[in-house]
Amino acid sequence: MRTPKFFIVTVFAVALFLGLAACSTHKPVPAPVKTGVELKPGKIPLRDFFKNPVAEGFTISPDGKKIAWLAPWKDRLNIFVKDLSSNETTRVTSATKRDIYGYFWAGNERIVFGQDSGGDENVHTFSAAIDGSGEKDLTPFENTRTNLLDDLESDDDHILITINKDNPRLFDVYKLNVVSGELELEARNPGDISGWMTDHNGTVRLAVASRNGQNVILYRKNAKDLFRPIMSLDFRTAFSPLVFDFNNEKFYVSTNIDRDKQAIYLFNPETLKLEHLVFEHPEVDVTQLMYSKKRKVITGAGFYTDKHHYVFFDDQREEVQNDLDAMLPGYEVVVTDADKDETKCIVRTFSDRSLGAGYIYDVENKKLEKIAEVSPWLEQSNMAEMKPVSFTSRDGLTIHGYLSLPKGKEAKDLPVLINPHGGPWARDYWGFNPEVQFLTNRGIAVMQINFRGSVGYGREFWEKGFKQWGLNMQNDITDAVHWLIGQGIADPERVAIYGGSYGGYATLAGLTFTPDLYACGIDYVGPSNLFTLLETLPPYWETEKEEFYIKVGDPVRDYKLLRKVSPVFHVDKIKAPLFVAQGANDPRVKKAESDQIVKALRDRDVAVEYMVKDNEGHGFHNQENRFDFYEAMERFLNKHLLQ
Repeated sequence: MRTPKFFIVTVFAVALFLGLAACSTHKPVPAPVKTGVELKPGKIPLRDFFKNPVAEGFTISPDGKKIAWLAPWKDRLNIFVKDLSSNETTRVTSATKRDIYGYFWAGNERIVFGQDSGGDENVHTFSAAIDGSGEKDLTPFENTRTNLLDDLESDDDHILITINKDNPRLFDVYKLNVVSGELELEARNPGDISGWMTDHNGTVRLAVASRNGQNVILYRKNAKDLFRPIMSLDFRTAFSPLVFDFNNEKFYVSTNIDRDKQAIYLFNPETLKLEHLVFEHPEVDVTQLMYSKKRKVITGAGFYTDKHHYVFFDDQREEVQNDLDAMLPGYEVVVTDADKDETKCIVRTFSDRSLGAGYIYDVENKKLEKIAEVSPWLEQSNMAEMKPVSFTSRDGLTIHGYLSLPKGKEAKDLPVLINPHGGPWARDYWGFNPEVQFLTNRGIAVMQINFRGSVGYGREFWEKGFKQWGLNMQNDITDAVHWLIGQGIADPERVAIYGGSYGGYATLAGLTFTPDLYACGIDYVGPSNLFTLLETLPPYWETEKEEFYIKVGDPVRDYKLLRKVSPVFHVDKIKAPLFVAQGANDPRVKKAESDQIVKALRDRDVAVEYMVKDNEGHGFHNQENRFDFYEAMERFLNKHLLQ
């Protein structure tokens, strides 16, 4: 299976419902242009926050002789490879329309990468030789999406992918030749499989099926056996396989069976027993497992409270971490990749005030070499701190979040922007956020809230968000505003709300259901009508539709609820200025979601700013579109929040 062999395996799960499409928010910068906003002393140019990094996505080849990274070429992120012996760097790809989504090594001489078209999220699998020759779309099928399942590290010519070319609703497993594009069926989806997992030999051994609101775990001993169901659990009961043990007999799983917080166990598929508790935490779910494939040992676990933390079970891995922490003080230090022998690894640093750098580390000689600073033009001494905070909701829940205050300003009567996250079955994390740094640099405090329904805080907290869109989930956001006002931090007349995806819905709900609370709002690819949202889910989410009905609401049985909490039906309550941004090719939140709310407001002669990008999807990726969006955001906030 494709994981950093030296580092972490995370949960085996389907994608988030309404999370923004995976891509960084700091994109390339062209020559300076007039934006219509005068830059005051001490203010950093807007595009410095969002321009493309010097380099990111650092990896190392299996033999440890080459490294690769993503860097801009013709205003798009492309893949570059450096030979460590000759120091020669070669550009491998030539993308000019869209950034490369992500990539990995297929052996030592070839790179495999993904790209979609115009933000439609139909990611095709491409490959190219590391000298830049032979670039090829390996899956050139219309309206088809691919995902990597296993890089088959012992087979340089093949990988395992999941692909929905035979049925848009279903992902089958195919072995793909990374040179020719030849496909060979490995496992056919019978109609309800939402995920697959391989063992250390690359054999498909596990599958998760969604059947009548139950998650059914399917297992087989070997490639010749048929899959058989071994567990059937209500989807509320987490059972997320992580990785097989080194005998390929049992597997590690993150689960909340008979508990609230997920913990990691070793599970025996023959006896159906959780045999050994690997690690648990009393406050949060544990979903990350570290291991050394070379030494065949579990080395540690990772978990997230206010920040990311590790616990180590292996002295050798702990020594590596301690050495790196000592060499790179003041940063979070993460090992992100390693060669096959685990003698060299890739290290990435970051903090709440810096995107840090990428390094290559010689484990045996304890030698650390910098590859590149990610965004060296941002001086961390000028950045704001992101501070973990918590408050109590109106019904007694502890709500966690992050508060970032403008640097050098007293935390009193500040303009504040509330920034609810997408998902909503996600959470906000501590670290560098270019949007937060941009806004605080403009004198605006930013509050991020892990409202009920956010993941990572246990089953009970997650379930408290079921069918609570616009209700208690929104109340938590409202309570955050009142907490900030009560602390004297927020000027009650200058509070804005902005979010993407579910956060866009929360923005619309905030302006609709608490119309006197916010001075203005910015809705970025957010749904306005929960009926049409649920009617237009991507076909490949069909197997999870029943879960959506339980978590959001059933369009028939919960008709009154969904109508009550859909902002489009209550636009007469909206008083504050609104700015809406939408990608025309969004497969998750269709453009009609934004069209509806904009039309309803304009029919009432309410002014609403509307930005649509025809070559974007669920979030703006191309630099020119991103710059347009943030420059429009700045003008909007200057007019409606800061004046």
